[in-house]
Amino acid sequence: MQEWVAGAASLVEWLIAWLQVFWPAIVATAGVVAAVWVTLHVAQHKRDARAAAAWTGLVWLVPLVGALLYLLLGVNRIQRRARQLTGGGAIDAALSAGRDQGTPLQSDRLRVLARLVGRLTGLPLTGGNRVTLLEAGPALAAMIQAVDQARDSVLLATYIFGNDAAGKPLAEALERAVARGVTVRVLVDGVGALYSLPPITLRLRRRGVRVERFLHSIAPWRMPYLNLRNHRKLMVVDRCIGFTGGMNIRAGYLREPAHMQDLHARVEGPAVVHLLRSFVADWAFTCGETLDDNYLGALEAGDTLARGINAGPDADFDKRRLTLLAAIGAAEHEVRIVTPYFVPDQTLLASLQLALLKGVRVNIVVPQKNNLRLVQWASLHALRWLVREGAELHFSAPPFDHTKLMTVDGHWVLLGSGNWDARSLRLNFEFDMECYDDPLAEQANDLIDRRLRGARRVGEAEFRAMGRWRHARNALAHLFEPYL
Repeated sequence: MQEWVAGAASLVEWLIAWLQVFWPAIVATAGVVAAVWVTLHVAQHKRDARAAAAWTGLVWLVPLVGALLYLLLGVNRIQRRARQLTGGGAIDAALSAGRDQGTPLQSDRLRVLARLVGRLTGLPLTGGNRVTLLEAGPALAAMIQAVDQARDSVLLATYIFGNDAAGKPLAEALERAVARGVTVRVLVDGVGALYSLPPITLRLRRRGVRVERFLHSIAPWRMPYLNLRNHRKLMVVDRCIGFTGGMNIRAGYLREPAHMQDLHARVEGPAVVHLLRSFVADWAFTCGETLDDNYLGALEAGDTLARGINAGPDADFDKRRLTLLAAIGAAEHEVRIVTPYFVPDQTLLASLQLALLKGVRVNIVVPQKNNLRLVQWASLHALRWLVREGAELHFSAPPFDHTKLMTVDGHWVLLGSGNWDARSLRLNFEFDMECYDDPLAEQANDLIDRRLRGARRVGEAEFRAMGRWRHARNALAHLFEPYL
């Protein structure tokens, strides 16, 4: 035994001595091999030439560390998971049902846009809808009331469900619904659930509410970094009434004074089926349970033409970005954008510049003080060029405005969970709704006007007055645009 131990010790000493002599060559060889592998992988799998060039430069300039970062952040696991997320042939068929049907527009305006988005999404433009815009506080109250009136089912998906003054009343309503025999299913994003500790999911489970966490695992090697988040905000009650928009369930909206503003919408009519089937697909992917996705609501609830737009990596890849490009291209008079995070890619920036050259008025409203400082700096770099081209930029005063809203020519409205950044355009799962309706667009523009009354106009002179170090800071932050 002693001889075996002595032999093992000698072998270890020899290995250490050998490594001390040859470790530079080993590390250099490993670095070159890793860099070559990453370069080949990037060349074959990256569609964005800028991202490909950035990753290639990183792995050669920072050997091994760059390869490790690429393995953790750059390898596209998204496509495999997104294919699973479609939920199988039955749900895919349901989501594309009626692609050649739909209500034709009564106006020639934006007819091409409606046809394009229909082909892009494979979903019909449904008529007979009523869409009611709600600020965050009234929206939460309306959702709680709808849950208390539920008789069949409540399906809720959200990114953040706070265990706070906003989340607890809704949780209590869900618990009361379960006690009445209502089928309740709650889907919270795996990362978003961690915004409150202890998470609301523990309370819901203890009270008998079925709740799941989207793409969550306590094993670090199974938890998908910070991408592939389910950023959708959906609630469908009794398979006939829907709620969607940008509002998370957080107490910041309810405090006095409020810390945040936001926008949600109550939806009645056939478009609710798009919300319903989006939830059913996400739920089936998360836990394997197939829910009833048959719509039970009215066919004629209002006069709004509406369509849901699912966006996400792979299965619904680029649908949101292409919709935005098409809407900007279709504009003849005015584009109005309200968003908390404005870091568009080069194609979206170019489309807005073309709209300005065409004589379209472009109005952009972003928060004066963002809750994500790096995003704000990158946003200022992009906005600088748009303001120079003639865009009207406004900084909305506190509280922080989380609203996501867009209107075109006083007729078309886009609302939902998506932001104007790479995360929403390429990495997260989002749900937006496009609506064709003059009265609804007027209501949306009135809401934007209210934001503008408390906002500050920012012109080119203010950008010129910024110190050089601020411009440099903003430009450096904008280098991270593909990952913000």
